[in-house]
Amino acid sequence: MDSWILWTLGGAFFQNLRSALQKRLKDDLGTLGSAFARFVYAWPLAVGYLLVSAEVTGVSVPDVQGVFLAYVVVGGAAQIMATVCLIEAFSHRNFAVATAYSKTDTVQAAVFGLILLGDALTALAVLGIAVSLVGVIAISLKRQQASWRQLLTGWLQPAALLGMAAGAGFAFSAVCYRAASLSLEPVGANVQAATTLAWVLGLQTLAMGAWLARRRPEQLRAVLASWRVSGWVGAAGMAASVGWFTAMTLENAAYVRALGQVELIFTLGASWLAFKERSTAVELLGIAALVAGIVILLLGTA
Repeated sequence: MDSWILWTLGGAFFQNLRSALQKRLKDDLGTLGSAFARFVYAWPLAVGYLLVSAEVTGVSVPDVQGVFLAYVVVGGAAQIMATVCLIEAFSHRNFAVATAYSKTDTVQAAVFGLILLGDALTALAVLGIAVSLVGVIAISLKRQQASWRQLLTGWLQPAALLGMAAGAGFAFSAVCYRAASLSLEPVGANVQAATTLAWVLGLQTLAMGAWLARRRPEQLRAVLASWRVSGWVGAAGMAASVGWFTAMTLENAAYVRALGQVELIFTLGASWLAFKERSTAVELLGIAALVAGIVILLLGTA
């Protein structure tokens, strides 16, 4: 099994764990506070991971250049923009449609990857991405009590446009992070990915921390005071990002984003184990399509 597959599965698992932990923080810290906790407590861990990775592999931390910094800044800004768009979409009545449209990030990552890096996709991989996308959208719509008709007729509504913008931001940031890692001296995927992650988290922490200090100082104080709980969110988030960044350094970002949709299966599995929730027929069909799409994708990348 290719290593990028294992890194992606690890990233999806820890992202699911981080999301579960972050939901508990949201009531106490608010949306922005819980998001900042993810960055500020993950950053020092990412720096430590970088130093340990370099020491274990016997290489030096690569020097950064202007091209690397440009990709990191633009990618980090795109990720923040995507998060803001998704949060804004929740204020609209049909936010379920927005969530579904945000799942088009796999397709958009393929387009951005081709334009920026010349990352082409095989025909079989394109088919796999398309099949898995149908499965993911079906699961998302069912879980939020929305219909395919709403999806197809509401694509010009503000919520849908916000969802597509969020998907574009997440897709573009993924491609930028891959480009940043590949622009570094080839000292090994682990160290290159760790370098990119440390810089991205650092810049995002400083940018969001400065904004909170100016506009929401009470939320900033609450995040810093909640370190006993927030620290776990940062640790899970850092572990997830290590998986994503390393996988995207090794392989096309569109493939990584598509395989990473397995996170939905982890979420449904956790709901079944923890809360004994049963999946509906539509959700089971969505899972089947998602799994089939992932199998086709992996066959297309073999």
